[in-house]
Amino acid sequence: MPKIAGKALEQRLRTWFPDREFFMRSQGQVRFIKISTRLQVIAAAIAAALLLFWLISISVMAVTSYISNRDRVSLLEREAKVTSAENRVATYKGNLKGVADDLQRRQQFIEKMVGSLPEDVKQGETVSNSSSEAAKTVNKVSLSIPEAAPLARIEARQLAFVEGLTRLADRRAAAAEAAIRKLGLNPDAMLAMADDHSAMGGPFIGLSTSADGSIDPRFQRLGASLERMEVLQRSLAGIPNVLPANLEYISSGFGYRADPFTGAGAFHPGLDFKGPIGAPIYAAAKGTVSFVGQRSGYGNCVEIDHGNGLVTRYAHMSGFRTTLGKAVAPGEQIGVIGSTGRSTGPHLHFEVRINDSPVNPRPFLESAPHVLEEARSAAAGLRK
Repeated sequence: MPKIAGKALEQRLRTWFPDREFFMRSQGQVRFIKISTRLQVIAAAIAAALLLFWLISISVMAVTSYISNRDRVSLLEREAKVTSAENRVATYKGNLKGVADDLQRRQQFIEKMVGSLPEDVKQGETVSNSSSEAAKTVNKVSLSIPEAAPLARIEARQLAFVEGLTRLADRRAAAAEAAIRKLGLNPDAMLAMADDHSAMGGPFIGLSTSADGSIDPRFQRLGASLERMEVLQRSLAGIPNVLPANLEYISSGFGYRADPFTGAGAFHPGLDFKGPIGAPIYAAAKGTVSFVGQRSGYGNCVEIDHGNGLVTRYAHMSGFRTTLGKAVAPGEQIGVIGSTGRSTGPHLHFEVRINDSPVNPRPFLESAPHVLEEARSAAAGLRK
């Protein structure tokens, strides 16, 4: 039976991959090239193996991203466990030096977290709002171990600070998330992009709040909230909100149009702004210059990476005014208008791309300035 099955399989492979002959004519000579069934089967097997490896790699990356995102969301949604006053009193009695060391590590944790924040957040909401258990801890420690009372009060103040800063970070993240949604973008997709750890590195500098290397859940929640706030606010700052040039008018919109060269129907992936040669071109948002050079059809081109998959493209320039890798601010000059590439006259071709797919830039340029101003006002209100 195995022999019969093997012959049947061989016959089927010969049917699928029959011997093929190709001929090539060169300088009056004809050469024949024969590709056997066996060679075709080997090539097909290699192609199938590569495809299977690619599918497995994509699946592993998707599962890893899902698990990472799930764990982060779980941490944000989970209430931090509050240690009871009785447990803390027992800890103080058992190891006073250990408690002092833990408080020192907590203080270092707080200083590292706060040190990475903008100045306006450092001056934000830090009023005491400790739980009733923290107050009980101070009272019970004061009665049971009078000499440890100052440490208990420091611990209560630290926890109140951490909880207050966590609430502030959550509210500012929510304000940024609402502004992003108002512009028609998905903040969850931006957070997922930030979870991609494929291009990260550096020395390991661990953080802990206890001698055993663990982190108090309230401090861990603070770290997750600050990270979420930073990603959302950075994403919001990278949304195009400045006109890329002082131009006369839009000469071609986004979407369907008649091609200016052939007259045939075509898709236009950006906005064309008519203007004189040499007129300045500005960065539409904060970001890092990721490309300076020529692209087919675009001529002289600059691209700015605004993070989390959002890129702006400026094309047909007659000259560059920036360099690769430079960090640019909104409204900073990056080039001058020209007519290089596939162009019928001097203008700026401006694109907004999300995950390398073009989207209509007009809603951003029209709505983003107002939305960003509202977000800044909301953030200022949170600090009061």
